[in-house]
Amino acid sequence: MTSLYEKIGGDKALEAAVDIFYTKVINDPALTPFFDGISMDRQKRMQKAFLAVAFGGPNKYTGRSMRAAHARPVAIGLNEAHFDKVAEHLQRTLLELSVPYELIEQAMTIAASTKSDVLNL
Repeated sequence: MTSLYEKIGGDKALEAAVDIFYTKVINDPALTPFFDGISMDRQKRMQKAFLAVAFGGPNKYTGRSMRAAHARPVAIGLNEAHFDKVAEHLQRTLLELSVPYELIEQAMTIAASTKSDVLNL
């Protein structure tokens, strides 16, 4: 069975998606404060590695757990509305890249499954 990672185009597709996604995220005034002092190059590398694993690709993710990685943002106010905005930016990014609807649905289901860990609920 072909993974979502392979279906969307592998590393090159994730690279493009992560670049577009973070452009949207860091330009969103509601989300910008959560990235103050963060190395965006490192953030993009970690996000790409995480999405590769989450979408069934190679496991090169060496980052902290979702809960640990989001402890600081949660401490400064990250909440469900912010999570939803990030998810919306991901969905819009995938639409912009002409990812087929059924694959976007799969990606959004995976993203939604991280909500309780991201928000430390």
